[in-house]
Amino acid sequence: MHDAHRQTQYQVRFDWGTEGVATVGDDADVIVIVDVLSWGTTVELLVSAGVDVASGTVAGGAGELFPDSPSAVTPEAIAGRRAVVVPEPGGAGICAGVAGHPALVVIGGFRNRSAVAQWALEQQGRKSKRFTIAVIAAGERREDGSLRMTVEDLLGAGAVIDALATLGIDYCSPEAAAAVAAYTGLRNATAHLLNASASGRQLAEEGRRADVKLATATDVSTTVPVLREFHFTA
Repeated sequence: MHDAHRQTQYQVRFDWGTEGVATVGDDADVIVIVDVLSWGTTVELLVSAGVDVASGTVAGGAGELFPDSPSAVTPEAIAGRRAVVVPEPGGAGICAGVAGHPALVVIGGFRNRSAVAQWALEQQGRKSKRFTIAVIAAGERREDGSLRMTVEDLLGAGAVIDALATLGIDYCSPEAAAAVAAYTGLRNATAHLLNASASGRQLAEEGRRADVKLATATDVSTTVPVLREFHFTA
């Protein structure tokens, strides 16, 4: 891999999947995982409700299995639960790759993009050296194991990077800038695009259109799920 792919001269970087973590996140202070439909949104909702979440692919994960579906996070479903496991090959698989990474690892998306940006700004204030953030769009794995880049994670990552820029964390790589441009140019059509996307249509066919509605709500959450000892907590 050429060193230029690491985007090391930039404060805010962007890439895809587990491979992207290894490429642009190697020396990052913060890694933001964006998996909009549906794992990341499910994790954010659970953590917002006071339930710790472990990935089924992260060593040390313990707890009852919980569906990878935002609309499954109801008061009845989480009653009495303190920790659950939400298995999913996209964002969860990335978490397996960052286990033990020195960076702070968080979940970001449309719902908490401004909260993630504010949290990152506070982390930057605690450091006296250059502060770097790697935003990783999870995408999906095809049957042959190759990565499928998804519109929902591209726009979700762009939304997070846009919120970072609003707070002055704006020295972005061209890759990060392109993700922002996609989001800002299409933000008024986000809900439509995600419903009409391949992922959205698949969820609709599975009777999970409510998952898309929950995932596309913007700036409705102040929760930043942070990976601590194999669990995401507030």
